[in-house]
Amino acid sequence: MQAAFSPPIPTPTPEPEPRRDPKENKYFHEPGTDDQLGHYDARFFHGKVTHQERTETQLDMIRAYLKFFQDEGLETWIAHGTLLGWWWNGQRLPWDWDMDVQVSDATLRRLGAHYNQSVHEYSSHNDKREYLLDINSWIWERVPGDGMNIIDARWIDKRNGLFIDITGLSEIKPDTEPGVWSCKHKHRYNVTDLYPLRETVFEGVKAMVPYAYQKHLVVEYGEKALMLREYQGYIARPLRRHWLILADIRGMRGVRSGWL
Repeated sequence: MQAAFSPPIPTPTPEPEPRRDPKENKYFHEPGTDDQLGHYDARFFHGKVTHQERTETQLDMIRAYLKFFQDEGLETWIAHGTLLGWWWNGQRLPWDWDMDVQVSDATLRRLGAHYNQSVHEYSSHNDKREYLLDINSWIWERVPGDGMNIIDARWIDKRNGLFIDITGLSEIKPDTEPGVWSCKHKHRYNVTDLYPLRETVFEGVKAMVPYAYQKHLVVEYGEKALMLREYQGYIARPLRRHWLILADIRGMRGVRSGWL
């Protein structure tokens, strides 16, 4: 696998002028608001992709993202549903429509200053893809504001518009809540639960996860998320570290006890 960083002249992220209508303040736009259409970038959307294309896109996308950040010496770690997928078997959740990563406030500002609108090529097997690293003009605002710019940046597949959401964590109240970092979606973390980051492997490539990753998952999803083996039409197969389509399993004969 090879990745290439080929930016145009980097475009520092400018500070925008607020508008009266909150919707006019929104930087990223999607072709819809449901679970599927809400996970495409409108600029590169040409129709819904198949399950297979989504799977292939997300695999290449996260590998390319993690490799680029590693090559550039940029700090990032997987988060939210992507972290939950890693916890189960080191892979993405097969039903998830997007992928999530986080960065520190310092890294986010570095991205805005030096990597905004950069384009990245990635080759996997016989396929080549291009990704746009797009930084939201509202990264300077570290509180939810009007709610239109919760996502700070995106790593976007230019072929179909699927993306990785990138959110920054900032110490919003250093005087009254020192050591507490939060994103604009109001997720809060003690810095000691984030650092030191743990090195691991996700989808076959080097990745980082928060120090207290299990605590993060329980707070966000509840303990059931770490025990429930059936979800969204899939069933976990811990012995093989894999999720299988439940309908396929129920249609099989002679499934031995403990096979799952």
